[in-house]
Amino acid sequence: MQEVPVQPHLARGDINTLADVRLLVDTFYGRARQDELIGPVFNNTIQNRWPEHLEKLYRFWQTILLGERTYQGAPFVPHFPLGIDERHFDRWLVVFHATIDELYTGPKADEAKQRAVMMAQMFQYKIASHARMGTTPIR
Repeated sequence: MQEVPVQPHLARGDINTLADVRLLVDTFYGRARQDELIGPVFNNTIQNRWPEHLEKLYRFWQTILLGERTYQGAPFVPHFPLGIDERHFDRWLVVFHATIDELYTGPKADEAKQRAVMMAQMFQYKIASHARMGTTPIR
């Protein structure tokens, strides 16, 4: 698995504000879009709707990390038909964790990494369960 270079000397404190969430999301997805494994998944799916998608991601992480209930939705359902597997989730986590480690340090940064791992595990479990049962998730 290819590693993402981390520059921890740039760390600037914890994730405390919406501006922090926006920097995390913008930096991570800027990198993810360039990644040879996960980039095509994001770019082919989102295409020219990046501004709209980023706004949704800001709200998602704002809700998760800051406790400000700005996101409403079911994040798993749109991911189900993408044909992603463990390799994609592993790479997503490597890039996400490296981005956090470069930008932030503190309890919320640690929580973001932990929640990302839990989401990746949950998504993989749900994908496998639906595949086993031959079902499609309901919106």
